[in-house]
Amino acid sequence: MSFDLQPNLKGELIELRPLRREDWNDLLAVASDPLIWEQHPESDRYKQGVFKTFFEGALESGGAFVVVDAKTGDIIGSTRFHGYDPEKSEIEIGWTFLARKCWGGRYNAEMKRLMLDHAFKFVENVVFFIGENNVRSQKATEKIGAIKSGTATKVYGNRPPSPNVRYMIRKPQKKVKS
Repeated sequence: MSFDLQPNLKGELIELRPLRREDWNDLLAVASDPLIWEQHPESDRYKQGVFKTFFEGALESGGAFVVVDAKTGDIIGSTRFHGYDPEKSEIEIGWTFLARKCWGGRYNAEMKRLMLDHAFKFVENVVFFIGENNVRSQKATEKIGAIKSGTATKVYGNRPPSPNVRYMIRKPQKKVKS
């Protein structure tokens, strides 16, 4: 069974659906808040030209989602699956951002639970790469159970490579009844 990188996933607070070109205006409106990006290695991603590069990359990735508020139908962010490696039984979750009104854990926790539940149908490990100075995202990732598992260098947009912290969550083992 091959990994479906863009399923429709639905929870109580949010829905994840594949990113479409026509989502540009709504997603740009969310992303244009400079505070979302202040700790990110590409801290000027709130600018339209910089975000355009991010958005085009998301469309091309084949694994990007918009995050939709289940009650209002408003787009409140984006996330994506990337780098599926069947030999390592691994996929990355990343490129995640949410409107500030959705910060504080509940929305991110549900989004990651939906994505992890889906991913663990196909892989044993999910990884996350977070800029070394992005403490807010590191804490949010630790809150969902991810464990630091090293470092890596990543390129964001047209920036020079920057150091990242690598996190991992392993697929929970099924308990065997004795």
